[in-house]
Amino acid sequence: MGSALANIFKITELRRKILFTLAMFVIFRLGTHIPVPGVNPAMIERLFNNGNLFGLLDLFSGGALSKFSVFAMSITPYINASIILQLLKVVIPTLDEWSKEGEEGFKKTNKVTRYCTVGLALIQALGMAYGLREAIDNFSFFSVLLITITLTAGTILLMWIGEEITQFGIGNGISLIIFAGIVSRLPDALGILYKYLQAGTVSVLSVFLFVVIALLMIAFVVAITQGIRKVPVQYAKRVVGRKMYGGHSSYIPLRVNQAGVIPIIFASSLLMFPATIAQFVNVGWLKTVSGWFAWGSPIQTTLYVILILFFTYFYTAVTLNITDMSDNIKKMGGFIPGLRPGKPTTEYLDRIMSRITLSGAIFLALIALMPHAIAAITGIQGIYFGGTALLIVVGVALETMKQIESLVLMRHYQGFMK
Repeated sequence: MGSALANIFKITELRRKILFTLAMFVIFRLGTHIPVPGVNPAMIERLFNNGNLFGLLDLFSGGALSKFSVFAMSITPYINASIILQLLKVVIPTLDEWSKEGEEGFKKTNKVTRYCTVGLALIQALGMAYGLREAIDNFSFFSVLLITITLTAGTILLMWIGEEITQFGIGNGISLIIFAGIVSRLPDALGILYKYLQAGTVSVLSVFLFVVIALLMIAFVVAITQGIRKVPVQYAKRVVGRKMYGGHSSYIPLRVNQAGVIPIIFASSLLMFPATIAQFVNVGWLKTVSGWFAWGSPIQTTLYVILILFFTYFYTAVTLNITDMSDNIKKMGGFIPGLRPGKPTTEYLDRIMSRITLSGAIFLALIALMPHAIAAITGIQGIYFGGTALLIVVGVALETMKQIESLVLMRHYQGFMK
């Protein structure tokens, strides 16, 4: 294993890619400590309690939001723009056509995504500047304008860093920025755990139990993330002249967790919204409603699970077109053994995907509820482990390792993934 990992640094191109990626990480982390001018950081900190929406965004930004730095919005406007364009494929045929045009279509989609990112960043930055007006030292039109421009510029810079990592570094740049932001909070979590032990708030047994559950969760997430259902496909033999083509068999890999982390983000955002709004608006009934949706309450937990199940099916249906999949099999002269091409194949794939999606939805719901379960079992509070963060970290780590593995094998070195 050690020699296999050492092979990574023997390849000049791969070593250069990794060093470039690490250099971009350094720029990202430096930016999280550069404050936005004219804002009182002490006033910002009180908004990051009670598990509201800002707390979730702060996790993605690596603590930049709680510091209200130039990277406070992180890359979330870009993620939102990408998700919106992906959902719009259903109603805008042009976007769907671009997705089938290969590299040229990708460039067009990416260009529109950038413009949408800037627009969403401006709106989000303006909303944050106005919503956090109590924390602005001298609230005025020009101070709001300065904060809006600064936050938008920070997001654009992060978008550029992400694209540079994708082009010249290793892995998907945007995903790695979110990964770096989440992982950067790990030392803070370990520090809290150490303080608990020193103060005698938690026992060594509780910490040991926490570590064991965390390791089991990671193993579970890795297994499900890589889990696929293989649907066999047989290709008919074709005779062209004196040569025979086809006749081989393959399979369609249907992922168990096709929707990824999106359903949890959607469900969390919806349920955190009332509590977040209640912090800015002093209305009695709104504060009462936000109390019903307090994190961990029976109503919140029930709705959380229902929304995750709904969004898993919804997002899978939008992003995975079973009819197109069936048509592509038919066009390539393939068929699923025991089924006729066309409608029977479509119905079979749809039935299989529905069952797999149910398994994926239950998995996402369990992972989303695990932080509360861990806190209840171990008695350790204030350390967020599981849910969105764990899925993103594991998913990005696996994809990056696979890319490194492929580059190592291309140079005829021994790989390190089994």
